[in-house]
Amino acid sequence: MPGVKMAELALIDDIRAASRLMVRELGFMDATVAASDYPPSAVHTILEIGIRGPLTSGELGDFLRLEKSSVSRLVRKLIDCGELRETADERDARSKLLSLTAKGRRTLEALHAFGRQQVRGALAALTEAEQRKVREGMTLYARALRQSRMEAGVELAA
Repeated sequence: MPGVKMAELALIDDIRAASRLMVRELGFMDATVAASDYPPSAVHTILEIGIRGPLTSGELGDFLRLEKSSVSRLVRKLIDCGELRETADERDARSKLLSLTAKGRRTLEALHAFGRQQVRGALAALTEAEQRKVREGMTLYARALRQSRMEAGVELAA
């Protein structure tokens, strides 16, 4: 990286290394995550629909930053597994809303329990001040990543 100082390069590389370690430690390199039978994209779908409420496939794809074809396959699998259902969107008859079924809500609770235990275990090794630092740092970094992507105009390939 021309023009980048060694200290800045070290900072960037340290953050990248920490990000990769977090991905591995959280289990996102595994075929399935969060003690479920689902890949990361399916787990995120269940979590986000559970947290945000009914979404269209387009809204889900935009939020998760997945291509339309990937969302379509993912949604079909989760409907077939009984986790999601489609209902007509009262605002737009051409659209369908995705929501959790009773099974999906049970899966959501299990995902929350798993994730909370995972984070609780990690936070137990830190002081309260360090825990607050982690929350603040991760929030700031996530926001900065989103802002950087949006400023760069990075969109999904159509």
